[in-house]
Amino acid sequence: MNLENYFPILLFILVGIGVGVVPQVLGRVLAPHKPDSQKLSPYECGFEAFEDARMKFDVRYYLVAILFILFDLETAFFFPWGVAARELGWQGFITMMVFIAEFVVGFWYIWKKGALDWE
Repeated sequence: MNLENYFPILLFILVGIGVGVVPQVLGRVLAPHKPDSQKLSPYECGFEAFEDARMKFDVRYYLVAILFILFDLETAFFFPWGVAARELGWQGFITMMVFIAEFVVGFWYIWKKGALDWE
């Protein structure tokens, strides 16, 4: 077994670690680090940073995140379908219309259930 065959793999791993670690180290060393109350204030998550991780908070944050991921993944199917629409023919068109109908029914359902209402 010749170790020269594994050199490209080792080099790939080292470059990957370097690309991931070097910018973070440079940012920490070179960038000014002056946290103030504005920087440490809640942002998009709704609760104070650096508090107890087991504190209770509103479930709506999870619900919005899950719905975003769900609809984001569903819309990811639209691009390949649009690219290959001619090759798929009518069967592909009908299949995608059924998919879009399910998409609309799901969106209507979560809308009527009030999942998108923020009080």
